[in-house]
Amino acid sequence: MVSFENTEIAFQSHSNYQLRKAWLLFKLIGNNQIVKWSKPLAGLAVKVSFPFKYLIKETIYEHFCGGEAINECESTIDKLHKFHVATILDYSVEGKETEADFDRTAREIMDTQDRAALDDKIPFNVFKLTGIARFGLLEKLSAGTELNDAEHHEFERVKERLEMICKKAAEIDRYIMMDAEESWIQPIMDELMLSMMKRFNKDKALIINTFQMYRHDRLEVLQSLIAKGKEEGFHVGVKLVRGAYMEKERARALEMGYPSPIQPDKISCDKDYDSALELVVSNINMMALCAGSHNEKSAHLLTELMQKYKLEKNDHRIYFSQLLGMSDHISFNLASAGYNVAKYVPYGPVKDVLPYLIRRAEENTSVAGQTSRELTLLSKERARRKQIKR
Repeated sequence: MVSFENTEIAFQSHSNYQLRKAWLLFKLIGNNQIVKWSKPLAGLAVKVSFPFKYLIKETIYEHFCGGEAINECESTIDKLHKFHVATILDYSVEGKETEADFDRTAREIMDTQDRAALDDKIPFNVFKLTGIARFGLLEKLSAGTELNDAEHHEFERVKERLEMICKKAAEIDRYIMMDAEESWIQPIMDELMLSMMKRFNKDKALIINTFQMYRHDRLEVLQSLIAKGKEEGFHVGVKLVRGAYMEKERARALEMGYPSPIQPDKISCDKDYDSALELVVSNINMMALCAGSHNEKSAHLLTELMQKYKLEKNDHRIYFSQLLGMSDHISFNLASAGYNVAKYVPYGPVKDVLPYLIRRAEENTSVAGQTSRELTLLSKERARRKQIKR
C-alpha cells in the first residue's frame, strides 16, 4: 500500500521558502472569518485596482494557479513533470455573458489543446461549459423551457464551439474533460457530452464527463451511461469528484422548495464515490477514468481495485488527480510509486480566476479536516528539514 505520510516525497518540489509560504497560506485559509469576507473584498479590490490584487497574485493565486497565460505555466508544468506528475491545463474562466467572450474562451481552450499536443506532459485539457455558453441559456435548456429564435441560434453556436473542442481532442489524441457545474444546468451538459462521446469515443474514451458524487443520483446515472455505451458501441470517459457546489445546492433547494440533490451525509457520498470507482475499473476496457479526489481512503481503494482487476500501475486509462497546491502528499507519493497522476493547473487573469480561488478557500474551510491535514503535513516536513540541518 502506498504511504501518504512521506512528506519528503510529498514536498520535494518545494523550497524551504515555498514550504513556509504554503504553511502561512493554509493558516489564513483555516480562519473562517477571513474566508467569509474574502469574496466581497477580493472582488472590490480587483475592480478598483487596489494593491490587494497584487497581494492575491503573490499568495493564493501563486499557490493554486500556474499563471495568467499558457506560457506562464511552463515552469509549473516542467516542475511537476520532473517528479513524474502530469498537468491538466485548465483555463479557469467562467460565468461570462457575451458571444465575444465565449468565442475568446473557446479559442483559448483550443490553444491549451495545441500546447498539449506538443508533448506527453499534458495528457488532459479541461473546460467549463459556462466558459463557452450563457448560464441562463443552459438553465432554460435543462428545465425544458421553450427557446425563442434568438436562443435557438445561440444554442447552435454553443454546440459548434463544443464540437470544435471535442474534434480537436480526437485530432491530437488527448483527453478533454468537461467539469460538472450546478445541478440545474447539468441535464443539458450531460446530454451534450453524451452526443460527443457517441461521435468521438468510438475507439477510446477521449471525451470525458464529470460526475459529482455528492449528488445522490449520480451513481445511477453513471450506471445508465455505461449500459448505453455497451449497447450503442462507444467508450465512456468519466471523471469522478465529490463536488464543489454543496452549500449553493442546498440553499437553492431550500429557497425554491424542492428536495435537495445532495447526499444526506458524508458517509453516503463516500460510499457512492467508492462504488463508482469499482464500477468504472470493472468496466475499464470500454472506459477511461480520472479519479479526482483529495480523499486518502479513496486513493488507496483505487490502487487496490487496480490490483484486484490485474491492471498495471501506469495503465493509460486510469489517472489519479488532485488540484495544484492541494494534497501533494497524495499526488507525489502516488507518482513516486509508479501510478499515473495529473495535477489541475488553472490559469487565467487574476480577476477572471477569482471565482475558482474563492471556491478553493471555501473548500479547504468546509471540508472536514482538509486545512488541518495540509498544515500538519507542512509542519511535519518543516520540522524534518530543520532536524536535518542540526
